[in-house]
Amino acid sequence: MSILKKKFLKEAGNKMKEEFGYKNFLAIPKIEKISVNVGLSRATSSPNFTEEVLKDLAKITGQKPVKNKAKKAIAGFKIRAGQEVGASVTLRGERMWDFLDKLVWVSIPRIRDFQGISQRNIDEQGNLSLGFKEQTVFPEILVDEVAVNFGLQVNIKTTAKNKKEGLRLFQLLGFPFKQDF
Repeated sequence: MSILKKKFLKEAGNKMKEEFGYKNFLAIPKIEKISVNVGLSRATSSPNFTEEVLKDLAKITGQKPVKNKAKKAIAGFKIRAGQEVGASVTLRGERMWDFLDKLVWVSIPRIRDFQGISQRNIDEQGNLSLGFKEQTVFPEILVDEVAVNFGLQVNIKTTAKNKKEGLRLFQLLGFPFKQDF
């Protein structure tokens, strides 16, 4: 069992129950799923960009990515219907908790000049969105073997009802937030 899952079950869940007055443990907000997304806009100029992104994304998440296609054409962005525009992975269950452990304890501390996660990254439903400029902050990616650099987005979906509950859940789990005033 992962460290954060144990922390949620033993400490964070009970503190949330006390602070927000939940009568049932099942009413406490939980992390539902994690979505990791990469845009493939540079695939038209680089011949093997898509393969490198899919390979690195599979290493990072431990799961095979899905290619996302455009549903309709947008001339301003030079996108045609059916064109591959992104790759994504949705994590649930044990893989989700293992990815969260790696994210909080290894990847986020490896970010250069990291000042903390802004509280503005949490939306009104209590979900957290993080953007990474490079995939090299993840321990599975060796900097010497990187063929192409790409950014990725990590979205953590919770069952929280509002921003306050979501923020408190992430704080109790040990996410490094900076104090926004």
